[in-house]
Amino acid sequence: MKQLHRSNLFGWSEFNEARNIDFHGLLWVRPEGNILVDPVPLSEHDQNHLQELGGAMWIVITNSDHIRDAVTISKKTGALIAGPLAESKQFPIDCNRWLAENDELVPGLKVFEMQGSKSPGELALLIDERTLVTGDLVRAHQAGELCILPDEKLCDRNAAVASVTRLQQLPLIEAVLTGDGWPVFRNGHKLLSELVARLENDNR
Repeated sequence: MKQLHRSNLFGWSEFNEARNIDFHGLLWVRPEGNILVDPVPLSEHDQNHLQELGGAMWIVITNSDHIRDAVTISKKTGALIAGPLAESKQFPIDCNRWLAENDELVPGLKVFEMQGSKSPGELALLIDERTLVTGDLVRAHQAGELCILPDEKLCDRNAAVASVTRLQQLPLIEAVLTGDGWPVFRNGHKLLSELVARLENDNR
C-alpha cells in the first residue's frame, strides 16, 4: 500500500480496463482500530503491509457496487462491515452496522448521504474535517479535475448536484479521495467549487 497525503492514510488500486481508470481502496490507521473503505483485492504484499499496520477493525462500503473484496478481507482480518442504510433491504451482503446522514462510525469520521446517484443513500465520508472520501458519484477521470457520474447513470441529476453542492460547502476540505479515478491531494475545496460551478452552468 502507498502512503497518501497523511502519515496515517494508505491506498492501493486496481486498474479497470473497461473504464480505463483505477479503483481504489483506502486504509485509515488509528490507535483505536483501523478503518478500510471500499477495499479492492489485496496483493500478498499489501496483505502483509495491512497486518504490519494493525489489520482492520471496520470496513465501510459506500454503495452496493463497491463491495469489491470486502467479504474476503473481513474474513481474514475479523473486521466488521458497515454499509449504507438506504440500501439495507437489498444490500448483497450482511453488514454489522448501517450508516446514514450525520452518523459517526468512529470519532473523526462523519457520514454524508449522497442522493441522486446510481444507488440510494450512497455514502461520502469526511475524515478529520479535511479529507473527503467518495464512492461513485464524485470521481475524477482526468487528473486534477473532479467530475460526477454521467447523467444516464444518475437516478436524479438535480438531487445529485445538490448533494455535491453540500460537500462543496465544507470549507476545510484539502483532499478528495475518490473511489474511482484520480485522487486529489491538494486544493480539494477549490476543485469541488469548480465542479459545482460546471454542474450549475450545465443546468441553465
